[in-house]
Amino acid sequence: MLVSNDLYKKSSKTQKIRCEICANYCKISDGNSGVCRQHKNINGELFDESYGIVSSLSPDPVEKKPLNHFLPGTFTYSIGGFGCNMTCLHCQNYMISHEFDKFSRGIKITSEAIVENALRYNCKSIAWTYNEPTIHLPFSKKTSLLARQNNLKVIYVSNGYFSDKSLKEVLSFVDAFNIDLKSMSSDFYKKVCGADLDIVLDNLKRVYLEGKHLEITNLIINDYNDSIEEITELCDFVVGELGPDVPLHFSRAFPYYKMNDIAPTNPEILFKAKEIALDKGINNVYLGNI
Repeated sequence: MLVSNDLYKKSSKTQKIRCEICANYCKISDGNSGVCRQHKNINGELFDESYGIVSSLSPDPVEKKPLNHFLPGTFTYSIGGFGCNMTCLHCQNYMISHEFDKFSRGIKITSEAIVENALRYNCKSIAWTYNEPTIHLPFSKKTSLLARQNNLKVIYVSNGYFSDKSLKEVLSFVDAFNIDLKSMSSDFYKKVCGADLDIVLDNLKRVYLEGKHLEITNLIINDYNDSIEEITELCDFVVGELGPDVPLHFSRAFPYYKMNDIAPTNPEILFKAKEIALDKGINNVYLGNI
């Protein structure tokens, strides 16, 4: 499907285009795709090659996203796609985000069918999850607007790596976010995730200031982002820049993908992280994968 031309820019001299769907702002030459491998330059136009193709569909408890303070006790209809705009070495869903050409098969589905399924399973919302939803913006927007017409709320489980344009659009149809704040280290984001920490922090503040429901997840990895200093800095950011009522989820990491040599996170550091967060004044702190 041809992407709306307000989400990319054409070169006046070549057929190279600049994708503006996410914060990578990929410059894509003719015949090639961007970092996410879902958008391709074909004769100087940007095409979404996975429009209407998903990796998974499932009704889930909304707490599984995790969202503990948004429609608690209800089910959400979860939709996963393919690809990602980050290159996290520890990706827990790498078979659909990075190596989908080896492992995964796509499911072709319409926006109407997704909404019908959500209603059939008595879900109160739909959730774009399992991989980064921003890269499927045209399809998620169409489906989400239809969902809202049918009194369903819309959830984004995201890494927060939006472009300015995409975040503006996403804010117009998403009701609740769980955003991964992977680390407070710029080096971690650069070396482990292939991304820019400052962009994620700025986007978190924008989501919060827009009054959207926001919860944050921090996956703690032994010897990478588990220092007391970094956990304290993360809690200070939540309290100082967002607010003490923003729920914070600390989650345990396990060896996976390109970080399969790490040990599972020591549970004691998760208990310590919760203690730090509570001491800093964060009102709702949760532990996951433990």
